[in-house]
Amino acid sequence: MKLSADISAVVTGGGKGLGAATAMRLASRGVKVAIFDLDIEAGEALARQIGAVFCHADVCSDTSIDDAFVRARAVNGQERILINCAGIANAFKTAGRDKLTGAIKQFPMEAFERVIAVNLIGTFRCITKSAAGMLASDRLPSGERGVIVNTASIAADEAQVGQAAYSASKAGVAGMTLTIARDLMTEGVRVNTIKPGFFDTPMFRSSPDHVRRALEASVPFPSRVGHPDEYADLAEFLLVNDYMNGACVRLDGAARMGAR
Repeated sequence: MKLSADISAVVTGGGKGLGAATAMRLASRGVKVAIFDLDIEAGEALARQIGAVFCHADVCSDTSIDDAFVRARAVNGQERILINCAGIANAFKTAGRDKLTGAIKQFPMEAFERVIAVNLIGTFRCITKSAAGMLASDRLPSGERGVIVNTASIAADEAQVGQAAYSASKAGVAGMTLTIARDLMTEGVRVNTIKPGFFDTPMFRSSPDHVRRALEASVPFPSRVGHPDEYADLAEFLLVNDYMNGACVRLDGAARMGAR
């Protein structure tokens, strides 16, 4: 797909982190961008900065996402690009002992369900609604109707202690990529997924200092966290290379996560 002023894009989780970097990249290429985010302050600030439209959106709500797409399309037209970056994380052992009391604890089910609802179901909710809009549109000169890029994680392949919910959600995103690409293959919609490693995002910066340092040191080369612009680089490649479809691509400096 050629990126130009004739193309519209929706970026979920676009107010910060990987989503913000990708929204900025698309806007710099002339694409009309809509930022979907729960964080109104961050989303509106970035939208003003790059000339995008901000849509307050909760990926766990059909009504909220429907309303966001209506607003985005009213301003920018039907999106031809969907970038799914909205996501959350938590950390609880499946079952374990309290360090102080020795009492046995379980992974809180509401916390497990919340991560699945945002990362997996929320991603699929946005995919199916965006794809339906793409299918109602004419094909572009390339034969395409649209391109979807999702965000999984290397935790989909090897997760650490406490990441049962996060790894399950991201493995689900990776696992449905090829199926969705096949669902949409006759309609000219491509679907790919990025599996980032350790990136300099608000989620990563919320970890304790010693955890961040250990994760950075574990990356073989370059031995650092990724820059959000490097995620945007790959997202742009997946958009413009018409032969990329049904793929899950790791972006991690050859990192492989250990148990801890």
